[in-house]
Amino acid sequence: MKVLTGLLLFVSMLAFADDADYAAARAAMVEELWLYAQFVDDPDETRISDAVMASMSTVKRHELVPPSERRYSYENRPLPIGYGQTISQPYIVALMTELIDVDGGDVVLEVGTGSGYQAAILAELVDHVYSIEIIAALAIRAKQDLERLGYTNITTKLGDGYYGWKEHAPFDAIIVTAAASHVPPPLIEQLKPGGRMVIPVGERFMTQTLLLLEKTEKGEVITRQYGAVRFVPLTGEH
Repeated sequence: MKVLTGLLLFVSMLAFADDADYAAARAAMVEELWLYAQFVDDPDETRISDAVMASMSTVKRHELVPPSERRYSYENRPLPIGYGQTISQPYIVALMTELIDVDGGDVVLEVGTGSGYQAAILAELVDHVYSIEIIAALAIRAKQDLERLGYTNITTKLGDGYYGWKEHAPFDAIIVTAAASHVPPPLIEQLKPGGRMVIPVGERFMTQTLLLLEKTEKGEVITRQYGAVRFVPLTGEH
């Protein structure tokens, strides 16, 4: 635990004068995530792959948070991004990415663009990411930031992610970054046979559970639970 404490202090106290400082902090974060993963209850189920770790090592999280939060960019915790929303804890981002088990040819739907960080992590691993955000200011900012960072394989739109993005379905994987009271039926319909979806389910201010859904070739849905989480609620007309 002394190692973890030292890494946290290193990240918190950096002055972040230039890209080299951010790169060092990002490397420290990835090392912390690797150490953190050793303490999970079931390492065989939640081990973070080298590919996902490489993506976490590459994406510049500090470029996707508000300037007031940049000094905390590489701490393993959520950060506020405005409008009552947060950017998820890096470990949870890595875990959710791992659970959907994507590869280079996949097309993924993300519900809840937020800052664009999860989309950027996915974009390092898959062919294309389609991402939906319901808050206009966040949708605009994320689109601008992702374009500025050179991500050409991410397409975003303003809309209600509960209904998915039918024009680009079916998807190899779907990732939902806000908690729903139930799994939206349109998302199940838009998931390819053989595909995976990860989604936090539960009410606001109550226990939420991270669910992994796998759709069989026959269209049946198999669900597994991956522990308690806390996400902002999925909003919209539904």
